[in-house]
Amino acid sequence: MFWDSSALVPLLVSEGRSSELVALLRSDPDPAIWWATPVECQSALQRRRRENTLETPTHARALERLRQLAEDVDVVAPTLALREAAGRALAAHPLRAADGLQLAAALVWSGAASGEPFVCLDDHLRDTASREGFTVLPRA
Repeated sequence: MFWDSSALVPLLVSEGRSSELVALLRSDPDPAIWWATPVECQSALQRRRRENTLETPTHARALERLRQLAEDVDVVAPTLALREAAGRALAAHPLRAADGLQLAAALVWSGAASGEPFVCLDDHLRDTASREGFTVLPRA
């Protein structure tokens, strides 16, 4: 399965869909992420810390979980092919640059979607991934 950062953050800190995503990750023998996904997750965690919605010990544990997770997944590297795929995605869909890169990484990983699983909680990116032919998880 290809994992977007929006689906990884609930694995790092407790949220409403955390248990569902933990079960999904446990069922995934070969999870994959985009090279910059850990940075996106760090950004989300740091924002919560600055907003005082994440206590320091929880923040530290979440960063350690992220480090471990990033070591145990396949990573789609930043390549010229990925950058070109992101440009095509941005031309075809109204996406932010980071989402275009996530989608492009998933397309490079999958070899062109064709029903491959894309794990994401961001509604806009879920819709776009579905239009590109991915099976979007978790199911709504």
